[in-house]
Amino acid sequence: MKYQIYQVDAFAENVFEGNPACVVPLKKWLSDNLLLQIAKENAVAETAFFIDEGDYIHLRWFTPDIEIDLCGHATLATACILKRVLKYSSETIKFRTLSGELKVTYSNDLFLLDFPSRPAVSCNLPNEISSALNIQPKEVYKARDYLLVYENEEEIKNIQINRQIFDTINLGFGGVIVTSKGNEVDFVSRFFTPQATILEDPVTGSAHCTLIPYWSTMLSKYDLVALQLSERKGKLYCSNKSKRVIVGGKAIIYSKGEFEI
Repeated sequence: MKYQIYQVDAFAENVFEGNPACVVPLKKWLSDNLLLQIAKENAVAETAFFIDEGDYIHLRWFTPDIEIDLCGHATLATACILKRVLKYSSETIKFRTLSGELKVTYSNDLFLLDFPSRPAVSCNLPNEISSALNIQPKEVYKARDYLLVYENEEEIKNIQINRQIFDTINLGFGGVIVTSKGNEVDFVSRFFTPQATILEDPVTGSAHCTLIPYWSTMLSKYDLVALQLSERKGKLYCSNKSKRVIVGGKAIIYSKGEFEI
């Protein structure tokens, strides 16, 4: 059977920037194993699968390794395909996901993702993470992900991970965020996932569920601009809304095609 597939650069101002995600519309769910095999074959950080249920879109996300509970860039990519290719008529797209209902609106060329806020609390850093880092953080917090706060943007750029040590820890759905104030934006970050096929995620929308409440408090600002400092880089337009956060970004459709299984 043939299936449509799209590849989108999410949180990207231009092609080859941001985080690439594959988007696959379905009429009915395939087996979990088959969804995972498709994600592995696509070999990008996440593949989004969705079914249009009318009032809402049932959305799931798979890395090449596991199904995950929340993915920002693949949600943005899915919204992009729904609006620009499939001409989804509703102004607000409602997604049903493992993280509950998520809403995406489109305004002034930005896709605005309404996500749950995940404030972090102070904690100790596991030895497996500390030993894997070439630069130690000044503060450590944890929500779903570990949040490591550094002195400046240069430290974030220069962080290196000893993967042999890093991969000895299993964080489930979570990963490790490293962050600092930015030179030209409010804050910068990078994101690493142990035991994953792709160690460093290019742009991580879900990490900003924790980054936004932290930096909103630290900078006494509700609206912030962020940059993820991966090799591809990605810009995010953020707002803190108490128990929710808004994560905004642009998207570029890179390719359209089909596959057969």
